[in-house]
Amino acid sequence: MGSATSIAFTLAAFVICLTGLAIYTAFGPPSKNLSDPFEDHED
Repeated sequence: MGSATSIAFTLAAFVICLTGLAIYTAFGPPSKNLSDPFEDHED
């Protein structure tokens, strides 16, 4: 593999992992601790 290919695979893996972490945080068990700022400041 060339240098550019390994860099592309590394960046792709990083983006996939970051996306997975974001989905887990938004919809998984940690989402119970999140608050909705729009519901917190109802007028």
